[in-house]
Amino acid sequence: VQLVESGGGLVQPGGSLTLSCIASGSIFSINAMAWHRQAPGKQRELVAIIHNDGSLDYGDSVKGRFIISRVKAGNTVYLQMNSLKPEDTAVYYCNARGVEFDWKEYDSWGQGTQVTVSS
Repeated sequence: VQLVESGGGLVQPGGSLTLSCIASGSIFSINAMAWHRQAPGKQRELVAIIHNDGSLDYGDSVKGRFIISRVKAGNTVYLQMNSLKPEDTAVYYCNARGVEFDWKEYDSWGQGTQVTVSS
């Protein structure tokens, strides 16, 4: 299963940005799609996750500012980021977990997209 992210870039503090991630390949089911991020010198952290039943969860630092959503038909997940802060600067990674058509489980990651919040 392959994941391709897009939408990263440079944005001023207080601005907004929307990331997209499309999953493709031998996908029988997707149990969850998520966004993680890793800032220089820090560990990768969960930003937001959306489960197949529609339930959501967010990292404490982004609650109330970021919104995760998913279009099931297109195997696409979005991350709408509002009120961005310099500390949101990081490489953002898309993640998907599920089952392939040969019944093998997968846990796939995208290559990441850089988000820089700076004036």
